[in-house]
Amino acid sequence: MKIDKNCVVELDYKLMDLNNQIWESSDEGGPWVYLHGHGELMPALEQALIGKGIGQKLKLQMQPEEAYGQYEADLCTQVPREAFAEVQNLTEGMRLAAENQDGVHAVTVKKITDETVTIDANHPLAGQAVKVEVKILAVRAASDEEIAHGHVHQQGTCGH
Repeated sequence: MKIDKNCVVELDYKLMDLNNQIWESSDEGGPWVYLHGHGELMPALEQALIGKGIGQKLKLQMQPEEAYGQYEADLCTQVPREAFAEVQNLTEGMRLAAENQDGVHAVTVKKITDETVTIDANHPLAGQAVKVEVKILAVRAASDEEIAHGHVHQQGTCGH
């Protein structure tokens, strides 16, 4: 089976900056399993995977607009320090989950003072070109339920 919209795909992957520093890889967290064509990948990578099959490898270099976008200064905000009272060992560079009206988003702690914490909701690689290496491990047709929900169900269900 070849990768197309509504296929469940399993990838070995490595995400690197242009200095070959590895930012994420399946060596750390296991293979990446996703529903193709539903916006779970960087658009350039998703497009490059169409028509590929099990065992194929792909190396791709992407500009910021093809990967994590340009850096947006307005995604940096100062929050009162007391909002982080329950966060143990708060340090600069720490990644946290923050909730707002749009849902839960990952943020990076940029600066800590006695009164405020500056958080950045940009992806750490925003504004940078990146390299991705993938190997396709598995491809299968998604179930009707997975397609309806827009994501892969592990062990047959997602708990909705």
